[in-house]
Amino acid sequence: LERIELLRKKRAWLIFDAKRLEALEVKEERANLKNQLKEAQKQIKPVKEKHAQMEGEVSKIKSRYTSLENKVKKDRKTYEDCETKTQTFQDNIENTLAEFQSIDAHQRRAEREVQAERKRLEEIQAEGASFPPMDEVEDSLRKAQSELRETKSKLDAAKRRAGSVQDKIDAEKQKEDEASQKLARLNDEKSLRRQRLFGMFQGLKDAFEWIDQNRKMFRRPIHGPIGTEVQPKSALTAAYLEHHVSSNTWRSFVVECPEDYKLLYREVREKKGIPINIITVPQGRLKPVTRMYSDCKMDVLRREHGFFGYLDETFTAPDPIMQALINNHNVDKVIVGGEEVQKALDRKDLIELLSTREAHDKKSGKVSSCFFYTHNRSSYRYTSQPSRFSGEIGTSSDEVQPARLLKPGCDPNIKEELSEIIKKAKETIENLLPAIQEGQIEMDEWHKHGQHVSVKLKDSKRLKQEWTQYKAKLRNQKEKLAEAEEDAAKDNEREKVQMVNKIKKLVENSIKESESAAKAHNECMKSTHALTGVKMTEDGLSDNLRKLGDLLQERMSETAELESRFKQTDKLYTTIKDSLKKLRDDAQAIAPQNEWGDRLQEDDMPEDLDGLEDALDEAENKVNSITDNPHVTRQYEERKVEIERCREQLENMNQSQGMKNSQLKQKLGAWQSKLINIQQDVNGKFSEYMKEVGCAGEIRLYTGGETSNYENGEENQEHYNFKDWGIEILVKFREASKLQVLSAQTHSGGERSVSTIMYLMGLQNLMKSPFRCVDEINQGLDERNERLVFKRIVKNSTIPTEPGKSLDDHCGQYFLITPKLLPNLDGMENENITVLFVFSGPENFADCLDWNVDKFIAEKKRVLLTGGDWRSDGGTPKRKRRSR
Repeated sequence: LERIELLRKKRAWLIFDAKRLEALEVKEERANLKNQLKEAQKQIKPVKEKHAQMEGEVSKIKSRYTSLENKVKKDRKTYEDCETKTQTFQDNIENTLAEFQSIDAHQRRAEREVQAERKRLEEIQAEGASFPPMDEVEDSLRKAQSELRETKSKLDAAKRRAGSVQDKIDAEKQKEDEASQKLARLNDEKSLRRQRLFGMFQGLKDAFEWIDQNRKMFRRPIHGPIGTEVQPKSALTAAYLEHHVSSNTWRSFVVECPEDYKLLYREVREKKGIPINIITVPQGRLKPVTRMYSDCKMDVLRREHGFFGYLDETFTAPDPIMQALINNHNVDKVIVGGEEVQKALDRKDLIELLSTREAHDKKSGKVSSCFFYTHNRSSYRYTSQPSRFSGEIGTSSDEVQPARLLKPGCDPNIKEELSEIIKKAKETIENLLPAIQEGQIEMDEWHKHGQHVSVKLKDSKRLKQEWTQYKAKLRNQKEKLAEAEEDAAKDNEREKVQMVNKIKKLVENSIKESESAAKAHNECMKSTHALTGVKMTEDGLSDNLRKLGDLLQERMSETAELESRFKQTDKLYTTIKDSLKKLRDDAQAIAPQNEWGDRLQEDDMPEDLDGLEDALDEAENKVNSITDNPHVTRQYEERKVEIERCREQLENMNQSQGMKNSQLKQKLGAWQSKLINIQQDVNGKFSEYMKEVGCAGEIRLYTGGETSNYENGEENQEHYNFKDWGIEILVKFREASKLQVLSAQTHSGGERSVSTIMYLMGLQNLMKSPFRCVDEINQGLDERNERLVFKRIVKNSTIPTEPGKSLDDHCGQYFLITPKLLPNLDGMENENITVLFVFSGPENFADCLDWNVDKFIAEKKRVLLTGGDWRSDGGTPKRKRRSR
């Protein structure tokens, strides 16, 4: 053990010695780099001075070159100006010579021009003989103007008279229109009956308004209430019909399919709590009516018993309404009669006739009957019913009260007054029409007369204008003749002398400018010669300056590299010195030099670090191999040190865990708040969209079912297990069921499709995407849900760009891939929808690589050139056959 302790002390000083040797090497390298850096900086100075001197010489030579270049440009411009002037003088000389040669020819042309102008003057003077005297033309013009003013005055008077009559007619038409509108409002029996129904039955108005606002939800039309749809032909038949049909039927609505029945009952009765009566007429069709009595028997009832016809013939109604009244109240089997019916009843043969079955009816027993009739200004309903046991006919009769619901809407006297007003207005208009026609004839005559006078006025103006033009033409021609005669009388000899003098002067100027051009050319050549020499000198100096610059850059790069290496070495030396000082202090603490110096230098101690490590390992192995003293003590010390180190690490980890938990709490609060806001936004849209399809839905945030326990200062780690977090979609497709989590075990494929697409629609506006794509999302849906889903997709995917934003800021494209779609879908007319129809079949390419654009273009060109047809096999096109 003493050997081990001594070796460890020796190792501390050997590590110090090794680090000291390393420090000496680095110090020596630092000194060498410092000397090299000084030498490099000393050598770079003359290169910089020479480079600066060369830059000055280059700048001077460039300045001289610029001066000479400007002089060359100036001399060249002087030369070019002299050349231009010389050429101008030459052109003027040629032009003057040409004019000199053309003087005689010009004289001959001038004489011919005098003869021609004189001839044209004689022709113009001959034209003036055909004009009438100017006094007559002006007199005719004044008369036409006066007559036109008189005609216009009489035409205006006729228009005023006709306008006065027309105002009277318009006033009468206004009275007629106002009376007609009032009469039309009074005749609107349907609106009046609707108001009566709404006043008689509470809740009916609310049901009607809801149906009217939501008619697009239903597959087929909704009719009713029935009381507003029927139109009796008289007040008497209105009383019969109102007495026969129950009040529940009058306030009933008629649907044409069971789906609309369920939807209407659910929305109005169950959800809104409004009482409603609904009658179903399949497809809204009126079935062929089978009469209770044969035609022969009905003829007898009309002729001998005073009946008119059946009750369903006394009013009009739409087919679904008529079929509902037939199904519920047999209006096709009730007959209507007059005063003669009472006499037939008194004879006691009418009931027997009505109760007897037809010959073709194979059933036994009597039949029941019902009919209406009048007697002594009162109306009655008479019914007969055979007893089920005895077969005897039982009868009953009750008086029919005047109609309340189906009665006419207003007082007939008011209608008669309005009709009388309309009649009188029409008569007044008819009486005034002849005056309008006479006024129109008078206006047409004066208008025609005015047109005739206007023609005369135009002719007079035209003659005056032509006379004025003739005077101007004659004056111009005389001026042209005078100019021609003046031109022909010129002195040609004098003009020739002037031309010769002009040519001499031009020649003198041309010679003078040519001499100036020669001088300028010589000066330009001298300057160009000097400029060339300066340019060559500048090129040589610039090349030398470039070489010096390269040399200077190279020296500066080497100096910079030496400076960088020196700084690195100096920094390394400083680090090693600090480390060496620490190692010396550690070695002095382990084995002070004054105590252990001699012992550590003895011959039995290793001199190098590798030998010492080997000796130390050998000594430790010997100690560990001693059997009487196992290595328990050493293990104990090592374990003790290890436990202390682990304890320190645990404390550090606990502190770090607290900090991390605090940071996680802060981030979790902000993140979870934002996540909840997004979930609530999607939940609102999803609930709204599911409500549109008649269902219910909700989006919830699932956090694994665990919460944090902050009261005891401890947190449940399950709360941070974010991999278990998620979104739960809860849906309800039936009124009686509860919200359930969407799953394949509970819901059908169509229900899952509706829920999924509505959830995607709720998410769509929260994220930006260039396009979205869904495949066959509509295949598991029934017709109604498919239409509603498609409508929602179109509405969410065609939102226009908001004002003030760029065109790129849009909701993105939406691709709906499907093998088929329903016809007449809502939204297909939207201009932002494009249908991409993918064709397939034996005529298309079997492989996409078969598509060859070059071959297609060549074939198209050949067809256009030959005028042939396309062939499916790609061969030569066939010629079209022309039919004759």
